[in-house]
Amino acid sequence: VQLQASGGGLVQAGGSLRLSCAASGRTSSTHIMGWFRQAPGKEREFVAAFSWVSDAAYYAGFAKGRFTISGDNAKNTVFLRMDTLKPEDTAIYYCAAGPRYAGGSSSDYDYWGQGTQVTVSS
Repeated sequence: VQLQASGGGLVQAGGSLRLSCAASGRTSSTHIMGWFRQAPGKEREFVAAFSWVSDAAYYAGFAKGRFTISGDNAKNTVFLRMDTLKPEDTAIYYCAAGPRYAGGSSSDYDYWGQGTQVTVSS
């Protein structure tokens, strides 16, 4: 499974961005796709996940109410809409795919994309 993330960029605080993650290859085993982020000097953290099986969405606390994850099954693509961005949202955002959601641990995911930089200026 290959994951291609895109959509990052530079935005002012309060602005919005939409990230995309397109999956290709043998995607039949990847029932969940998620986003993680890693800021400089910090550990990678869970942002959100989407289940292809149930269309359920899962969010980290900081993402609830500001971020929306969705999926386009026909395109094997997951989107992360980020609104009301804050400087503390600045990080490299990684998409990942795995067999099931089990709490947002990065160890749940078998495949990772290359990451896309999101920078929010104050």
